[in-house]
Amino acid sequence: MNASLLERLTGLRVSRETYEKLDYFVELFGKWSKVMNLVAQSTREQVWRRHVVDSVQLLKIAPGPRRWIDLGSGGGFPGVITAILLTEFDDGWVDLVESNNKKAGFLRTALMETGARGKVHCLRIEEATETLPASESISARALADLDLLFDYASPWTEKNTDLKFFLHKGRDYQSEINNARDRWTFDLVIHPSALEADSVILEVSRLARSQ
Repeated sequence: MNASLLERLTGLRVSRETYEKLDYFVELFGKWSKVMNLVAQSTREQVWRRHVVDSVQLLKIAPGPRRWIDLGSGGGFPGVITAILLTEFDDGWVDLVESNNKKAGFLRTALMETGARGKVHCLRIEEATETLPASESISARALADLDLLFDYASPWTEKNTDLKFFLHKGRDYQSEINNARDRWTFDLVIHPSALEADSVILEVSRLARSQ
């Protein structure tokens, strides 16, 4: 994939230097994927379209430098991609939370070798809520259903009542929303994916437990 196609798909223009960092990350991802399971095997050959583009669109929806927490960062999507894009601003930061030691090692290598703006925390999410500072935004991709995600992340809303969640979801997103509303109240904006017709990014704010 080239930079112009990336812009056409996501609506986000990046500099040549940032594109080269993304390209290098894809190369690094391919090498590490040969020895560990970073994403589903069926999608490894489509890493640009299925994973990078899907991650890049976050910065179109939530532009500018922010402090992010990325939960269950795994193969680096969207956390490492966001951290690379933040080098455009020389500002903003991503705290990547990943409890698997091997995956955390990959993430640290990716951040270091691309000069991305982030840090890896090899912790369970429950531990991270006690140690990481407040953030402006939380991202997660293919981690858990909404109801469980809110259980994980709701302690951060006590640190920042203006906190927003940006959550990648597939075709069953509406049933997850309905289930979550049994225990939670929240404002919701549904952003159609630039990649898949039946995928979305859910922008959640004003999260609170139902009375």
